[in-house]
Amino acid sequence: GNERAGFPSEGGAHVIVRRGGGFEEDEAMSETRRKLTTIFSADVQDYTRLMRADEEGTLATLKRHRDAMGRLIEAHEGRVVNTWGDGLIAEFPSVVEALRTAIDVQNELAGCNEKCAADEQMLFRIGINLGDVIAEGDDLYGDGVNVAARLQASAPAGGIVISNTVYDQVRNKVAVGFDFLGPLEVKNIDGGVPSYAVRIGTDDPRPA
Repeated sequence: GNERAGFPSEGGAHVIVRRGGGFEEDEAMSETRRKLTTIFSADVQDYTRLMRADEEGTLATLKRHRDAMGRLIEAHEGRVVNTWGDGLIAEFPSVVEALRTAIDVQNELAGCNEKCAADEQMLFRIGINLGDVIAEGDDLYGDGVNVAARLQASAPAGGIVISNTVYDQVRNKVAVGFDFLGPLEVKNIDGGVPSYAVRIGTDDPRPA
């Protein structure tokens, strides 16, 4: 027979009772909560052009690069929240680890790109924001995510742009330089978001 039965709780929410005495919320009443987290947003520069030139080759390269990115995100205790097309959103409990991940990603992918012809290189743009978000299940929503996506869209190919909230946390903890870019216009945020470009390069001193 049917293993679940529903009835309204005192507060009016629809509660599901599973056989065995367990409770869960009706999917329509999926729990949402707010939290402060570090959002890492990445996408590919000129993805449409690369796809037009070579669909299969571009998708294979994207998979390799995204696998490398996923491995580095996990190594720095981050979590991939979502991927779509050429885009990726991840979150980190540590702002410092989010930036270290971005630097490692860009340096590793720069090494991969050195083996490709200039017009076949796949360059990612990364934006990082520390902000308040709405969490629903495994997904994240809200201005905190939108700001990260906007920072990413403003980053140069192969580059990283961070918000002032990230900068305040990492400026004395990560051995890279920063260039102030001024306020970045973001929908729904008066005065914009002060942003910084992270100075990185394959000539950064780091262990092989």
